[in-house]
Amino acid sequence: MQTNNAHIQTGLEGEEIAANLLIAKGYDILTRNFRHGKGEIDIIAQKGDWLVFVEVRARSNADYGFPEQTLSKPKIGLIKRTADAYILKANWHGPLRFDIIALVFSKPIDVQHFEDVFF
Repeated sequence: MQTNNAHIQTGLEGEEIAANLLIAKGYDILTRNFRHGKGEIDIIAQKGDWLVFVEVRARSNADYGFPEQTLSKPKIGLIKRTADAYILKANWHGPLRFDIIALVFSKPIDVQHFEDVFF
């Protein structure tokens, strides 16, 4: 079991890898760790006309399930409310979607990008 510091470090490393993956795929990173109230969105990016809200889920191993399976309904609701705040702030009127980038820090690191995972 990870200590809290190790857990935080895994999350930070995961977010950095996720941002680099998105950049390599042609996304522009608009902001990271956008906060509103109790909510936070790890990465907000744009690709073409699309605004993309990205939740990064990282695990040191998959012993207790895959990271993409750990997103609860309350967390999804919080992400959506936080995205609404960003959309209003940015005056966004184009298409948008919600993605997950899941990482398992095995050897080698397993990284998967799931697009348009919830509405």
